[in-house]
Amino acid sequence: MRWRDGRGWLVVHGGTGEESGGTTGAAGAAGTGTTGAPVRVALEIATSYRARTRGLLGRDGVTGALLLSPANSIHTFGMRIAIDVAYLDRHLRVLAVRTMPPGRLGLPRVRARHVLEAEAGAMRGWGLGAGARVEVRPAVEEP
Repeated sequence: MRWRDGRGWLVVHGGTGEESGGTTGAAGAAGTGTTGAPVRVALEIATSYRARTRGLLGRDGVTGALLLSPANSIHTFGMRIAIDVAYLDRHLRVLAVRTMPPGRLGLPRVRARHVLEAEAGAMRGWGLGAGARVEVRPAVEEP
């Protein structure tokens, strides 16, 4: 799976959509409100070294999620907010989800190939947990 820096959508299969009862919430998710229905989340994709290094540093919040690829670990030094971190394998299956406060170093995950970051608590609202599967849909550029 090769993506380019930019925007797109993260689709969480099996998400609960609890965050906002079917409307777009503060974290950028548009849930259906039906248990087990996919949840679509605004996504920023960071694949270049520069974009991955910058990540969420210096931001006061996150709209949706940030995908770092390739990546198998992260740190929160220089961040202003606590974040949820999901480690994904090569098939975009969630290996683990952790909440990290600012100023921490996450241990590398051996099988992880990608890392998702979002505001603390957002992933629970999307129904994202270990074993869940996600899909990345890059934004389609209009001519």
